[in-house]
Amino acid sequence: MRAAVIGLGVEGKKAFNSLINHGWDVYASDLNVNVDLSGLDIPKLDMELIKRGDSFSFISSNFVLDIGFTNPDEIDDCDAIAISPSMWGGSFASKIVENGKLLCDVLTKHRDLFTIGITGTNGKTTTVHMLKEILENAGKKVLVGGNGGGGFEGYYDLILEANEKDYDILLVEVCDMTLDFANYCFDFDIVGLTNMGNDHMDVHKTVANYKNSLVRFFKDKNIVIAYNQDFKADFIDSASNSIPYFESQEELQVFGEFNRCNAGLATAIAIELKIKKNIIKESLNNFKAVAGRLDVYPLNDSLIYIGKTDNSDALASVLAENNFYAIFIGTPRPHEKHRLDILDEVVKYNPEVIVLFPGLDDNFEVAKYRLNSLNYEGRVEIATSLDEIIALVAEFSHEEAMLIGGNGQDVIIDIQERIRLLSQNCN
Repeated sequence: MRAAVIGLGVEGKKAFNSLINHGWDVYASDLNVNVDLSGLDIPKLDMELIKRGDSFSFISSNFVLDIGFTNPDEIDDCDAIAISPSMWGGSFASKIVENGKLLCDVLTKHRDLFTIGITGTNGKTTTVHMLKEILENAGKKVLVGGNGGGGFEGYYDLILEANEKDYDILLVEVCDMTLDFANYCFDFDIVGLTNMGNDHMDVHKTVANYKNSLVRFFKDKNIVIAYNQDFKADFIDSASNSIPYFESQEELQVFGEFNRCNAGLATAIAIELKIKKNIIKESLNNFKAVAGRLDVYPLNDSLIYIGKTDNSDALASVLAENNFYAIFIGTPRPHEKHRLDILDEVVKYNPEVIVLFPGLDDNFEVAKYRLNSLNYEGRVEIATSLDEIIALVAEFSHEEAMLIGGNGQDVIIDIQERIRLLSQNCN
């Protein structure tokens, strides 16, 4: 079998890797000659590089990768096509669907599984993992994944995995930017909403647009939403059935009131699936933070809170939990100006020190300009490497608490690992 992958963003690269790993031959292309190819499983041996002016091709025994142009004949020769979710709704995507060549229409075994979707702005990954542990402890064979930006292997990987192995339940993290795409690819039996927050406004433009996307996504579905959810009436009107959830009262090892909400959502879905309450309780009592999500480490006299908080709502919910002497913020990509709103929240909090480090990109100048415009008068540090971050953590480790967050899940995971080792050695 041969598949085409059109667009090499996060989901496109994940699709390329998954197809190669599942034994498919692949044709992949991206019109952007400067596309970032890091993260692609491209072998260094037995590969030919052909340059054509500004564009070029990588050719190997099991793939062709065209950068700067697309070959329509190659696409036509493929058995299935994987497009970037950002292309959904356009004429090219519509033509692929009309021809029945979208990968989710070629491989359809995933649509036979009982399917749960978890969407929202914050808390999706943690909720998915909480629910996964509950279901597996109840003896269910769970296929879990979805949103490549959440650390999973992408939507197409779920389709490929479901086609090859037997599972009881498909558990999908659905990014709020890909609701319409995911709605087409998967047949959701139940959908949970964590929350709505200020993120991806470069795509949604307004909260009203985001709400309307959720209304479409919830249409005729069984939904689980917070008892006090904004736009609750709109969502209930669109859904076939709605179930409220509340903050969990279980004893949790994960930190924060927001995680009580995540646990409450996982609990409500588990109860709907008739999972025994003792299994739910034990699973949540033993649940530990997912890598890259907020966790707390003692170091000398300080507590260090570390986790991805890449939008203003996520950061505000953490800042409400403690007094932080220093706040470390990973910078966003240059075009994600809406994510600089996290600096507004930091300045409102007015810590003694703000440390900027490269999260998704080395975007220090824009971040410093934002801090200056907000009239922050405290100490500002720039940490360009992991060693510099750790040195500053050590310097502040006799203060009550510090927070390390912002953008850049992979960077934050690396910081967590170093702090975890330091914490073990020092305490």
